[in-house]
Parts: sequence; structure tokens; C-alpha cells
Amino acid sequence: MNSADKRAQRPAVIRQTRNSRSAQQSYEGLDPGLEKRKKQPDLARDQDLSQRSVCGPASEAKLSQASPAAFRPTSAPKRPSVAKGCSGLASVAQLMRLGRCKNVVVVAGAGISTASGIPDFRTPGTGLYANLDAYNIPYPEAVFNVDYFSDNPQPFFSLAKALYPGSHRPNFIHYFIRTMHHKGLLLRMYTQNIDGLEKACGIPDDKLVEAHGSFATASCHLCYTPYPPEEAKHAIMNDGVPTCTFCTATVKPDVVFFGEDLPQKYFLHTQDFPKADLLIIMGTSLQIEPFASLVNTVRSTVPRLLLNRHTVGQFERVPLRRGDHVELGDLENTVRAFAEMLGWKDEVEELMKRQEQEVCSS
Repeated sequence: MNSADKRAQRPAVIRQTRNSRSAQQSYEGLDPGLEKRKKQPDLARDQDLSQRSVCGPASEAKLSQASPAAFRPTSAPKRPSVAKGCSGLASVAQLMRLGRCKNVVVVAGAGISTASGIPDFRTPGTGLYANLDAYNIPYPEAVFNVDYFSDNPQPFFSLAKALYPGSHRPNFIHYFIRTMHHKGLLLRMYTQNIDGLEKACGIPDDKLVEAHGSFATASCHLCYTPYPPEEAKHAIMNDGVPTCTFCTATVKPDVVFFGEDLPQKYFLHTQDFPKADLLIIMGTSLQIEPFASLVNTVRSTVPRLLLNRHTVGQFERVPLRRGDHVELGDLENTVRAFAEMLGWKDEVEELMKRQEQEVCSS
């Protein structure tokens, strides 16, 4: 049975494709400066939000040691839920310690992997998109445009070499999320990342949705005939181009490109987000749809915690929605502070040390 016959026999499935708010037109004729102009952070706004919801280390330490009375609700402000000078981390940590958050959904992007040595995509000068300048791509997201890939696969393969699993190890943030699973609190983690570090740290497959695919499998980008993933990796890592044995088109890892269908597992969000009692968003620009809109599908009473370098998406609003908390700054440092407030820091570090020693000895 050929590949076309197999596809014809597939059962009907829900379809939703990946797209970018800044890449909804063809790569032909796009203003190359548009993306850069859109991505300039509103520093004044970030500073204002930071002053209202992020404390310095000394203030955070005091909050983490405060008595429960320090977190007792008052007659209280309708907006935002965290008063000026208080830490959103402390407020959410208190909720978790009180057992109010038992179905936590984590939404993550490339920022959680920068502490592992993998640049994020959009940081000017150092991001992965900036490192593709040598290929003269018409705009950054063209590297994930399937039509552009068909014409010129080398920019994506150059990016793939930096992201293939095995070159980097998980960091404290990944193990923090795994610890959350061990404590029975993680409902699901939704990641945009294709670096495989969530699996590498031991987050179980049934707790993980890799919304933009992974390098675990490979197939022809044209006819979808499966291709041995190790052979694809060997060709890409040695500057070769893997070729489909059926139609001779270029093979790529099963990373979701713009316009391609998202994996069926992504649609677990229709069950998970209405059930969530806490949403943690970390290390993402919330630029890629439909992933970015997931954060707006939890119930209005559910607290949302953004851990990021800059405000993004709905968190750019001033004032914040009631129940929203923003912590801006270095993500790994922020997560370490969060773990300390929860009393998990030593446990996360021990888990990380033990797993990494096992990897080194194997």
C-alpha cells in the first residue's frame, strides 16, 4: 500500500494548523524590518508591571518567611490581585501550600531552555533567528515555512543541528516541573519546544504535549512517508539532505511548520484547560497561534502566573486581570525563588543531581 492510500484511509480528525501572528503572509515580498519593529519590548510598561508585581531578593525572602496571616485576603482590591510591592510568586506559592492548586497546567516556550545553553528564538543579536542571517532568509519565521523549506531546506537544517536532542541537558526549570509531577500537581505540560529536554528530564509522555512536534520521528515533507529518524539525524548533522525513498522530496523531522497540522495530542487542551486550577506560563513570547491563545481558555477565576523576561499577550494589559501575576527577570532565578518559597528547592536539586549522574554513568 503506498503512502497516498494510507493517508486516504486515515480516520477523520480535528485539524488545526500552526501559524504566527507575524508570519501570516507568504515569505515573498514581506518587509524584513516588520518583525523587528513589532518585537521591540515596551520597556516603560514592563518596568511599571515589574514594580507592581516583582520584589527584589530581600523582599522575596521576607515574603517566603511570612506567617499565613501575611497572605490573608483583605476586603480587597478588585484589580490587580497583587498589591504594589508584593510578590506574585509568594501569592501563588501560598495557594499551592494551602492545597488550592491540584491541577496545574504549565505552558512553556524556548525561554525555559536558555539555561541549558540553547538560545531562545527572538532575542535580538543572540536568538536562534538572528543566527540565521547568513542564509538571507526573507523574514525569521521563513525557516519554519514549509514552502520555503521545499525550496531551501538548509536554514532549517542549520537550526536543527543546534536543537537536536542529545547536545544539551535539562536545567533546574525542567526538574522543577518534574517535581511538580512527582507531587501529583501537574495536570499537563504544553510546550512549544522541540529540543526534547522535557522528556530528557523525565516528565512522562502522558503528562507532556509537544505542541510543535519533535525530532523523535521523521517523514517526507511532501508525501509524508515515514523515514528512519536516526538516518535523518545523521544526514542533517553531517550537512547532508535526507531524501524520501518514495517520491525523492526532502525529508524533515516531524517538527510542525506553519500551515501544518498540529499533533492530535494537542487537542487534550479542550479537557485540560477547563479543569485547571492554576496556569503557569513561562519563557514564551506568546506569538505563535493557536498555542498562544490557550492561556485565555482557563476559567476566569483561575490564577495565571507569567514567568518571563518581558510582558506578553494578555499580560501586557495595565491593570492586570484579577488573578493574574507577573514575575519579570531571569527565568531560572525566578523558578529557583519559587521552589524555595514552596520548600522544594533541595528536592529539585537532588532530583537533578541524581538524574544527571545516572546519565553520565550510563
